[in-house]
Amino acid sequence: MTVLIVSSTEDPASTNIKKFLLEIGDWNKFGEIFSHPVYLDENIDSIIVTIDDRHIRHENIDKEVIEELNISVDLLIVVSRHRSKTGEPTLTTHPLGNFGEAKFGGRDRTFVKSSPKLMTELLRLLKKHARLDNLYHQVSFEVTHHGPFVEVPALFVEVGSTEEEWRNEKPARSVAKAVYELLSNYRSESDLSEEIPVLIGIGGGHYAPRFTDLAFEKKVAFGHMIPSYQIEAGLVDEEIIKKCIEATPGFSGVYIHRKALKKSEVREFERMFEDMQIRVFRSADLSPLS
Repeated sequence: MTVLIVSSTEDPASTNIKKFLLEIGDWNKFGEIFSHPVYLDENIDSIIVTIDDRHIRHENIDKEVIEELNISVDLLIVVSRHRSKTGEPTLTTHPLGNFGEAKFGGRDRTFVKSSPKLMTELLRLLKKHARLDNLYHQVSFEVTHHGPFVEVPALFVEVGSTEEEWRNEKPARSVAKAVYELLSNYRSESDLSEEIPVLIGIGGGHYAPRFTDLAFEKKVAFGHMIPSYQIEAGLVDEEIIKKCIEATPGFSGVYIHRKALKKSEVREFERMFEDMQIRVFRSADLSPLS
């Protein structure tokens, strides 16, 4: 199971994370693509490639790498910066896709296949290394958003949210350690327990607070996550739900952040899921993390 890690020279956080990944692992040069060396670490069956353009706009990068290097790719991890208006220091991970128009890469109303168990495990490792490294950063999921479009399962892992944080090597080192530890233990969804419920999250803000808390407390994995603002924009219908399900491998059901939605919205979703014969999970249905 080969993992493709993508870094970008135009992104200082991405560049720093790549730097520390190369320091941590046992990487050797493995050809060239995009006018940059490719690095392979056979211990974790992963390669690092470097691009000069923005990650979110580099559509079908998986196909380019597969064809140019004549390899298979089973998972894409993009190491990146995160930008927000609040400027809060963060370490985040999230799936890819668009509920409406693809203004920031990808395709309209299209979702990239997620990697729920690996992404959720990465979130926990981000928290672990942030604690060990005495970081002041908030660690959380982000909901599904932006591109690029690829055909392999994919996730972003990011340092936010200001230029100062992007250039700060300490959080980048923590992210690199979390990614490397993840890939040292797991490289596909099947490497983790089949008993872990894989859920789509519905409701809440951009940083998915309820789903993040559940990931830290319960045996659960989240794939695509649908925030309240996309629901309020009228972009979430049965077609979108079905697309999210199709792009969430191992899908078990949904979790509704009820306090973040209007009662009428909760009832509407519950009716929809009952008609679709989809299980709605509650916190009590999930086992605590040991």
